[in-house]
Amino acid sequence: MSAVLQKNSPTTKLENVPTHVAIIMDGNGRWAKARGLPRLMGHRQGVENIRRILNASVEFGVKYLTIYAFSTENWDRPLDEVRGLMTILEQTIQRETPELNKNGVRIRHLGRTDGLSKHLQKLIADAVALTANNERLTLNVAFNYGGRAEIIDAVKRIIADGIPPDQISEELFTRYLYTGDTPDPDLVIRTAGEMRLSNYLIWQSAYAEYYATPTYWPDFDKDELYRALSTYSQRERRFGKVLKP
Repeated sequence: MSAVLQKNSPTTKLENVPTHVAIIMDGNGRWAKARGLPRLMGHRQGVENIRRILNASVEFGVKYLTIYAFSTENWDRPLDEVRGLMTILEQTIQRETPELNKNGVRIRHLGRTDGLSKHLQKLIADAVALTANNERLTLNVAFNYGGRAEIIDAVKRIIADGIPPDQISEELFTRYLYTGDTPDPDLVIRTAGEMRLSNYLIWQSAYAEYYATPTYWPDFDKDELYRALSTYSQRERRFGKVLKP
């Protein structure tokens, strides 16, 4: 995964670009199986594909990109696959963080750090600290992440801070989530044809628009992202209200 961000003019300008796009990067294993390759090769190719989507997101004007890299449920996968995913993450952070920082990308980690090696925890913390002041694009990496775990952690922190029940509002609760001051996702994209959230941003995506594609994540490129954003731009977001004629 090269972190060089490119700025090329899209073929047709998008009229309404979502500020925050969240992606469930699904289908790496099936992509590999279809090619007679080990599942880890699919995961490696999926990591490489993040480059294209970072580039395209900058080009199209997206300001926040959140990717679902490893869920709290993924620990139940075969041990060799889990170990391989951890190795891939370590290698990717070490290789890409300097270039991402150079290109103005802020990296944020969403999720728990327990269960991760001390080495990996330090790599994540260092990447977050190094890029904290960048503003070109925020890349939220949901790793060891679960939407229910996030809500439980937020409740625990609220209780620990001694906040009275009558002072708890949606706004306050939102500040205690992993996403903190990040705006809620406008668009949630899922690749590989599945039609479920899989415990992903379940509080934040309450009013997000959804887009599903049968394309496996390693093949989800700039053109695929453009189609998703174009579909979003044609939708009328009501947020539970009836819009005036």
